[in-house]
Amino acid sequence: MQMTDQKEIAADPATVYAALLTPGVLKDCVPGAEEVTGSPEEGFEAKVTQKVGPVKATFTGKVTLSDMVPGEKLTITGEGKGGAAGFAKGGAVVTLTPSETGTLLSYDVEAKVGGKLAQLGSRIIDGFAKKMADQFFTNLQEALAPEGAEEAEDAEAEAAPAKKSWLKRLTGGN
Repeated sequence: MQMTDQKEIAADPATVYAALLTPGVLKDCVPGAEEVTGSPEEGFEAKVTQKVGPVKATFTGKVTLSDMVPGEKLTITGEGKGGAAGFAKGGAVVTLTPSETGTLLSYDVEAKVGGKLAQLGSRIIDGFAKKMADQFFTNLQEALAPEGAEEAEDAEAEAAPAKKSWLKRLTGGN
């Protein structure tokens, strides 16, 4: 399976690059991550629990980084084993480009799955992989969002009048 996409992140390339090398940020951003340890130099070890179609599995694996150009580009290669569920392995080339609003993050992913996961069919696997990638980068965007943006959203939510449910409107309840 191959996948290419790009996301706009409201932070400069150096900040985004540093976040991608931080185990704590990775743990917060990878959907289902229970544990991420290690370093960019030695590689990371991760434990992730996910449900793909009817198959739920806990994957343990190793991720290595290569072709690292600070603030510009890196290649991520990983392999995980999920016991009876099978395995997943692949890699991604991540490119960071300065933009008007921060950083344009582009990625090209190539992945392979085996075992029970491979039996689910490519439509389920491809959809799941896209959802995981989208969720990861959405989480990264939120983790790197400027403090003021979150406070402004909170203030807007508090200032908006509370909407009554249709049942309360019908019964005149408060």
